[in-house]
Amino acid sequence: MAYNFLEQLVSEWYEYKGYFIRQNVLVGKRPEGGYECELDIVAFHPSNNHLVHIEPSMDADSWTEREKRFKKKFDAGIKYIPTLFIGFRLPDKIDQIALLGFASKKNRQSVGGGDIILVSELLEEIFAKLASTSTYYSAIPEQFPILRSFQFVVDYKDGIFDVLFKEKA
Repeated sequence: MAYNFLEQLVSEWYEYKGYFIRQNVLVGKRPEGGYECELDIVAFHPSNNHLVHIEPSMDADSWTEREKRFKKKFDAGIKYIPTLFIGFRLPDKIDQIALLGFASKKNRQSVGGGDIILVSELLEEIFAKLASTSTYYSAIPEQFPILRSFQFVVDYKDGIFDVLFKEKA
């Protein structure tokens, strides 16, 4: 189980899409104790041979701080991820994503060596897929509580929107 909502959502989404997930993985064990870094989400899709490292963040840090933090995480990912899926033939390239809640892509598309994806873009992708499913015919499995909740929102959107956008009398 991920330790925060955004990590949990990303884990559920990628697992739902058929990826094997490793989350909150401590890497780079130090001889004096502790670890070099924690990788938030590493996802591998064996039939598509796709490997992705996602670092979700709701920070409001400066781009300078973000650059430093994400570079450390993505460099550690390149170094240690090949050891996380022993027995699988992994692709040479690891897609690395900084998933940001408070950011804009107007002036930059990457940070720390990884591509920037906004939380709003992830939600659009998820809801676009869920719009073509139904809890009646293709319910999201209960092991994905956030995605399943989103599916119910899609199915019952008319009533929900009535409540949300009701004219105040």
